Amino acid sequence: MNADVFMQGSRRCLRFLGLSLLVLVAACGDKPAPTSGFAGLGQDAGDFAKVERGRPLQFPVDHGQHDGYRIEWWYITANLKDETGKDWGVQWTLFRSALRPGQEKAGWSSPNVWMGHAALSSPDGHQYVETLARGGVGQAGVEAQPFKAWIDDWALASTGGDGVDQLEMKASGKDFQYRLQLLAKGPLVQHGDHGYSEKSGQGQASYYYSQPFYEVKGEVERDGKKLQVTGHAWLDREWSSQPLSKSQQGWDWFSLHLDSGAKLMLFQVRQTDGKPYRAGTWITPDGKAQPLRGDQIVLTEEARTKQDHGREVPTRWRVQVPDHGVDVQTEAIQPRAWMGTSFAYWEGPVSLSDKFGKPGGRGYLEMTGY
Repeated sequence: MNADVFMQGSRRCLRFLGLSLLVLVAACGDKPAPTSGFAGLGQDAGDFAKVERGRPLQFPVDHGQHDGYRIEWWYITANLKDETGKDWGVQWTLFRSALRPGQEKAGWSSPNVWMGHAALSSPDGHQYVETLARGGVGQAGVEAQPFKAWIDDWALASTGGDGVDQLEMKASGKDFQYRLQLLAKGPLVQHGDHGYSEKSGQGQASYYYSQPFYEVKGEVERDGKKLQVTGHAWLDREWSSQPLSKSQQGWDWFSLHLDSGAKLMLFQVRQTDGKPYRAGTWITPDGKAQPLRGDQIVLTEEARTKQDHGREVPTRWRVQVPDHGVDVQTEAIQPRAWMGTSFAYWEGPVSLSDKFGKPGGRGYLEMTGY
């Protein structure tokens, strides 16, 4: 069979069966691992590799994929402005999900499936697209040296050196596309205990680091209109095998660029049986990271917006970190930024202001499990 015809046919099959990655591959004859929790992330690590405290992160090798762990992602969010001052938000995400423990293999015996999400947001619209791929056939993957992550013709790739300091990012969907250049102006940041990031009090954890210091320039296009944009971007890298406990149902995650030059990452994992589990990282303008405990963080819902699927999602929050003088309101630039993908969630850019309404920065908010 012609290789191009085979690839096109396999992509159509994947998308047709793509209500979930696990169902998708099961339909092709593979046996998926048992799953539960939001997005099939699982509560029991089983025979997958365990996340353990004390494992040092190593670069550039940890920019690549981690076979043996159940799930990982390469996640870029960018807060941009065009030449008129209009706000734009861009998302580029590649997920790897393993159906069973083991190393990547060539062909259809690969244990990995891949999912890509891209989105373009502004005050007057939100567009997104999802693409799916099976591992082992070259349609998607990640290489650590030189760094490149891709699915179909979407790519996040190094344009200088072996690391992720200088990248080009591109993706496209129906009626939108973007091509951006990212240049890091600060160091990588390891969250939690040197990259070991707890997600509950029962041992759930991930390995987690970020590059929050990208300066961005490039082009976005919507409905045939091309615009030059500049701004800031944030890369998140996580991998795990057991990210949620039985009593956890989803999370609210913030990555904030403060006008002071400081950065703030914080999240809460919502519990069905009590208070949410909270943690975060305070990042100084020169890149020094300080872990934040849950009792140092106050997150308060202030307003909800009804989404296309009919549910109401909190799109305005009050974020307080008193130890660092943070007391800001985050407001969604586009409140209806619902990602109606295989595992649906809300993701979009936010603006920051103080209690007097004075601008305080920009950032991104992700909310799952609603």
